[in-house]
Amino acid sequence: MSYSIDLSGRVAFVTGASSGLGAQFARTLSAAGAGVVLAARRIERLKTLRAELEADGGDAHVVALDVTDPDSIKAAVAHAETEMGTIDILVNNSGVSTTQKLVDVTPDDFDFVMDTNTRGAFFVAQEVGKRMIARSRGAAPGTFTGGRIVNVASMAGLRPLGQIGVYAMSKAAVIHMTRAMALEWGKFGINVNALCPGYIDTEINHHHWQTEAGQKLIGMTPRKRIGEPKDLDAALMMLCANESRFINGAVLAADDGFGI
Repeated sequence: MSYSIDLSGRVAFVTGASSGLGAQFARTLSAAGAGVVLAARRIERLKTLRAELEADGGDAHVVALDVTDPDSIKAAVAHAETEMGTIDILVNNSGVSTTQKLVDVTPDDFDFVMDTNTRGAFFVAQEVGKRMIARSRGAAPGTFTGGRIVNVASMAGLRPLGQIGVYAMSKAAVIHMTRAMALEWGKFGINVNALCPGYIDTEINHHHWQTEAGQKLIGMTPRKRIGEPKDLDAALMMLCANESRFINGAVLAADDGFGI
C-alpha cells in the first residue's frame, strides 16, 4: 500500500529559500503540488530556483524578505497573498549563526543571531498567523481554514553544543515559541510545530565537514554520518499535510539520533 501527500491548491511561504534547507523545502512542497512563495534577501538566487520549479511544472513566486525588518515582513506577506492567494503553509526557516565561546560573544554577535533566529521568526509567524486567524473567523462553513506553521529550530535547541551557544539559545526560544503559538492558535485550526534538524550538509557548511573539526563532529554522531537536505523531506511533509490536524505543538527531532 502506498501513501502520498497532496498539497494541490495550497500556498506555502518559505523563508530563507535562497539556499540550503529552504531551497530543498521549497522543492519538496512544490513537488507535492503546493504553490510556493520563495522569500529571502538574495533575489537572484530565488529567481533561479523559481525557474527550476516552473520547469518541473510547479507554480512559484519570488518576494524580497528581510526577517529583521518588520516592515519588510508585512510587505512580503501582503505581496505574496496578492500574487498567490492566502497562505496555508509557513515554513519559517531563516537562520544565522556565529562560532565562538560564550565569553567572546559581543552585543553585535548576540543581536545578529537573535534578531534573525528568534525575533525574525516570531514576527514572520505572527504576520502569517494573524491572516490565518482572520480567515478562520470569517470563513464560510465547509471551507478550508486554519493552516500549518513549521518553525525550523535545531537539535542545538534541545542539546546545547560548544562554540554555538547563542545559536542554541535562539533555537531553544523558537521551540518554546512554537509551543506557545500552538496553545494560543490551535483553536483557529492552525497547527504550529517545530522541526529540529541535526547536522545537515549544505552549501553553506559543506567545506567544514572536510576539516579536522568537521570530521571530529561526524565521529561524535551515533552513525558517524551527517544528513542531506532531502533527509528532512518526510518530516516536513508530515507536518505540512492536510491530514496532520492532530499534530500540534510537536517538537520533531530529525537528527539521526544525535540528541539521544
